[in-house]
Amino acid sequence: MKVVAMTVIRPRRVPRLRRILMATACLGLCAPALIAQQKLSVPANAPLDVELVHHAPMKVGAPLTARVLYPVYVDSLLAIPATSTLRGRVVALDPNKKARRHALFYFDFTPYDTPVVRFDQLTLPNGKTYAITTPDASGGTPVLHLTANAPHGKKAFLKAEFDLARQRAKAEAALVTAPGRLDRLRQFVYGQLPWHPQRIDKGTAWTVYFSQPVTIAASAAPAFQPSSTIADPGKINTVSAASEVNHPATQVSAGSGAWLLDAYLTSTLSSATNKEGDHFQAYVAQPVYGPHHRLVVPEGALLIGTITRSKPARRFGRKGSLRFTFNELKLPGGTQKPVQGTLAAADAARSADLRIDSEGGVAPKKKPGKFLIPLAFSLLAVHGLDSDGSAAESGATASNGGGIVWRIIGIVAGSRQLATGIGSYAAAQSFYNHWLTRGQNVTFPKNTRIEVVTAPAPHRMAMPAANPINK
Repeated sequence: MKVVAMTVIRPRRVPRLRRILMATACLGLCAPALIAQQKLSVPANAPLDVELVHHAPMKVGAPLTARVLYPVYVDSLLAIPATSTLRGRVVALDPNKKARRHALFYFDFTPYDTPVVRFDQLTLPNGKTYAITTPDASGGTPVLHLTANAPHGKKAFLKAEFDLARQRAKAEAALVTAPGRLDRLRQFVYGQLPWHPQRIDKGTAWTVYFSQPVTIAASAAPAFQPSSTIADPGKINTVSAASEVNHPATQVSAGSGAWLLDAYLTSTLSSATNKEGDHFQAYVAQPVYGPHHRLVVPEGALLIGTITRSKPARRFGRKGSLRFTFNELKLPGGTQKPVQGTLAAADAARSADLRIDSEGGVAPKKKPGKFLIPLAFSLLAVHGLDSDGSAAESGATASNGGGIVWRIIGIVAGSRQLATGIGSYAAAQSFYNHWLTRGQNVTFPKNTRIEVVTAPAPHRMAMPAANPINK
């Protein structure tokens, strides 16, 4: 009887196993199609960081094409992949009074303007196009993705200074070796003139929103990508590859508990206004998955941060600094988790020239030539009074700081005193900018994209109960 029972059960189990395998395979093949058919409503308050892909003239009506820098998720599903494009136009020009006043000190009479842009079309990488409307956006600027410097042990200071000098040397060499040399030369010559045409530079970035929710089909990008892993808090790669930007981060090691969260600040942080102890929030923009495709941090979770150091900029070129940490994670369901989070990377205006240290502190970089540049301008100005050589040679050497036109005036006028006056004015400007003016503050505007390395907060050690004293 036992042998008969075994021969009867085995044929029943084989078809059942076959059906399970076929259903699993069908689900794996059909899952991307089912995801693609799902409709997602992108809310109106979801920020999109976009970057101009070509130079555009500074005039009303100029067409614009920008690419989306970061993906947009809705309910932990990919709605708008990175590299999608937005098309729009310049709708107005606002006078930039601050830039105009600053330019006048350098004999530049260009009427600087700030473009106001609006986008009305969204195109996904798969070719699907959606009609959209965005509120007017202004204040665009080229941005850089800053990453925290790795600690270097006992020689941290010297190593950091060496790395900074090497990066500066590479940037200066790129001005000559990188493609677009003719365009950079043209812009340099324009900058020397008392008036020059304006343009919106390639790489100018804005943060835009939809005026109303937009319904978009979910993209079929895989949600679990082992190549974007977080396995060890000490070995987290803070720079995301462009090919992996649309994949949520995954934590393949169940015991590490370290997450790399992409988030947006919900308010402006500045060393000029924020004080130590101030609290702020940042909401998670991309989900994070754990082992076995388990969602551990959904899109929309809130990071609660605290300002731990805020030093405002002061006179005589003293720069500001800012440091903050994250100590709590609020999930959309209301669950709160204590965490330890530090700033790993952030987007910032290229002109701000900021740096992030290994502990997440942010401060402006040291500007080279604080001593040499004012001294060089002063020596060149004094050379104009030297009687050796011709007046034209002395005028060409001394008349610095006013661009090509003032250099020509210093040569043609044949007056050593005039050339020395032009050079002295340039030396005074350099001394003021390097020594007397107020230093630069650290400011992260609202909706700045940041990357935060978090780990579970350690629990306090339970104290043993006190033993009663026997009397």
